Amino acid sequence: MILQNVTETAAKGWVECRVGDFNLQTEWEVQPGQVLVLFGPSGAGKSTTLRAIAGLLRPVRGHVEIGGRTVYDSDEGTWLPTHERRLGYLTQQYHLFPHLKVAENISFGLSDRNSASAKERVNELSNLLQLDELEERYPWELSGGQQQRVALARALAPRPAMFLLDEPFASLDSELRRNLRRELRVMLAQSPVPVMLVTHDREEALALGDSVQVINEGRTLVTGEPLAVLGQPGQGRVARLVGVENLFNLTIAERNPQDGTMSCIGQGLRLEVPLDSRITEGAGPEGDQDRVTVGIRASDIILAKEDLSGSSARNRLQGKVIAVESRPPGYAVTLKLSSDHDAEILRCHITGAALDEMGIRVGQQLWAVFKASSCFLVDEEQPTESSPD
Repeated sequence: MILQNVTETAAKGWVECRVGDFNLQTEWEVQPGQVLVLFGPSGAGKSTTLRAIAGLLRPVRGHVEIGGRTVYDSDEGTWLPTHERRLGYLTQQYHLFPHLKVAENISFGLSDRNSASAKERVNELSNLLQLDELEERYPWELSGGQQQRVALARALAPRPAMFLLDEPFASLDSELRRNLRRELRVMLAQSPVPVMLVTHDREEALALGDSVQVINEGRTLVTGEPLAVLGQPGQGRVARLVGVENLFNLTIAERNPQDGTMSCIGQGLRLEVPLDSRITEGAGPEGDQDRVTVGIRASDIILAKEDLSGSSARNRLQGKVIAVESRPPGYAVTLKLSSDHDAEILRCHITGAALDEMGIRVGQQLWAVFKASSCFLVDEEQPTESSPD
C-alpha cells in the first residue's frame, strides 16, 4: 500500500496557553487515520491549539505527544523545535515557493530530493492528488485548487507523524472543496496519520470529522461524534455556536409516555417533540419543571402550499413568508407563525429548484411540516469547564 507511514501512533496532549488577555485550556487525543475537527467561531482558540502543537507558540504548561514521542512537557522541561516534530501543517495560504516547480515544491521537505526514493515519493503523491501533468509548472501557472493540492502533497511527502489543517479549503469554491475533501479521505485511508482540522464550516466538519470538539473562548464545550454534536447538540451554548437555526423556549403541555412524545406550547406555536426521560413531572425548581428549549434544524423542515393532513409528520405549522434569502447551496425561507407582534419565527432551508417550482415569495402563506424526531431538547445550563490536568 502506498504512502504507508513508519509510525502509526495516536497524537495526544493538553496545553494551557496565554496570548495577551486570551487564555486557552484544551486537551485532545487523535488516533491514526482519524480526523478530529476543532469547531467554533473566530477567536475561539482553534488556530492557537494548532500553533501550540506545532511548536510555533510556547504554552504556559502542558504535555504534547506526536508519533510516540513527547515533544513538549512543561514539568520535564522538554521542548522540541517545530522542524523536529514531524508535522504536516497546511493553512489557507499554501505558501508554495514561487521559484520552484510543482515537483520541486512537493519534494522540498525530503532529505535527499534528488534520490530515486524521493522521485518515487513525488510520483506517488502526484498520482494520488492528480498532479501528474503539472509537475513542470510553476505555482503561478496553477489554479487555486491545484495550488492547494500541491501544498497538501508537500506536507505529506516527509511522511509526517501528525497532520494539522487550518481551514485549508476556506478560500475555494464549494465544488472544489467537496472534491478535495474526498481526496483527503482517500489519502487518510492509505496513509493513516492523526489529523486535526480547524474549521467553522458545518458541512466540512460532518464530511471529514471522525469526532468534533467545539471550542469557544478558549474552552472545550463538548467533544463527540460529529452528527450528535453538530446535528442535535444538547447544550444551548453549543447549539448556538454550531448554527441551529430554530431554538424555542416552550412549556410542556402534555406528556405521552406511550408514544414517547410530549406536546410543548409557545407564542402561537404547538410542537410534538421526543419525550426526554430526564424530564419528569414536578422535577426541578418551582415554575421551571415544565419549561424546555426545543431545537429544530432548518434543513429538517419541509415546506408545502397546503396542509399535508395525510402525512405521518406530527408537526404541521402555518405561517407567512417574511423573508427569502440566498443561503448556498439553497435558500433560507423565514415564516412568521401568527399575526401577533411577538409571534415565533421559523427558519427553513430549501433548494433553488423547490423555490422556483413553488414560486415562494414574501407574503405567501405556507405550511411547515416536520417529524417529532426532528426536534431535540437543549439544555440551557452552562457546561462545567475543567482544567486539562
